[in-house]
Amino acid sequence: MLTIHLWIAQIDARGRTPLHVAAFAGQHAALRALVAAGANPNALENDRYDIVTIAAVANDVPTLRLALELGCSAKNITSRYDGTALIAAAHLGHAEVVRTLIQAAAPLDHVNNLGWTALIESIVLGDGGARHTDTLMALIQAGANPNIADRNGHTPLALARARRYDAMVKLLQAAGAR
Repeated sequence: MLTIHLWIAQIDARGRTPLHVAAFAGQHAALRALVAAGANPNALENDRYDIVTIAAVANDVPTLRLALELGCSAKNITSRYDGTALIAAAHLGHAEVVRTLIQAAAPLDHVNNLGWTALIESIVLGDGGARHTDTLMALIQAGANPNIADRNGHTPLALARARRYDAMVKLLQAAGAR
């Protein structure tokens, strides 16, 4: 057993443990075995990604659900931007991942070190298309605050208007955004 514990604690040049590698590869049996053997499901690699964020960025809902089941928190502050898996998923327009993270109590209104929330990232890093609009809708329906401005004082509504994302503007207006 000592050999297994030494192995699960190994890290590569990127700070990845075998658990991170298994998450990247979507290897569910390996994830289960590693956590059962004592791997920390909330460990961060050098880019400060945990297994929930890895699955969220990859748009891998089955691995995300397993990571949450294994004890990785949707509330972790991750990435060099002091964000969350929810912010990462929102900026990529991964609506089903966003819904899964919302169900796991991810912080809806966390502000990263760029001054952006998940709602803002769905607009400023999105393309205004169906995936990002669906993501925005999921965040609004979950209760994300549509009036938190970025560090320059621009509200989500102003940001969507400036980009001419008409569907997003309508959603924000219906949510009482100013």
